[in-house]
Amino acid sequence: MSEPSENGRVRFQWSQADAQKPERAIVLVPDIRTGPNPSEASRSAQSRLEEARGLAEAIRLEIAESGIIALKSVKPATLMGSGKVEEIAGIIKAEEIGLAIVDHSLSPVQQRNLEKAWHCKVLDRTGLILEIFGDRARTKEGRLQVDLAHLNYQKGRLVRQWTHLERQRGGAGFMGGPGETQIEA
Repeated sequence: MSEPSENGRVRFQWSQADAQKPERAIVLVPDIRTGPNPSEASRSAQSRLEEARGLAEAIRLEIAESGIIALKSVKPATLMGSGKVEEIAGIIKAEEIGLAIVDHSLSPVQQRNLEKAWHCKVLDRTGLILEIFGDRARTKEGRLQVDLAHLNYQKGRLVRQWTHLERQRGGAGFMGGPGETQIEA
């Protein structure tokens, strides 16, 4: 139902058979409790969850599960602890969910690690909003603007994605760059 396009964006493909069966998603809202008054937040976690669910429904996703995740601190690798990652992986597998939406800004490493752990596509808040804009863009100029915004967003996430095409490995010292690549050859 969803597949990456040539520029890496997830494009939701709706066929006649899929018209009745939209992509199943889980919506997660991290509630990071840090600082001098952890209970005081600019917006309540519940209102953020309702907003995130509304954004997901804007692109015709079926919300199979949703929830608020209380975090004491942000883990650099996955945003949340390994126990919570495993718990959510079990829910995703049991509910046959194909898309996880995290209502927080994820680093490229966090997004990649969560996708590996959960075996599904992971979108953060920015990615979800770009999908909504892409879905609603009607003019050619509008679609191009959304694609440009998405490419800028993806730019930082593409680092080291093509290292399997490098042909030169090893060597002594600190001279030179990555060497010849298969694309260049």
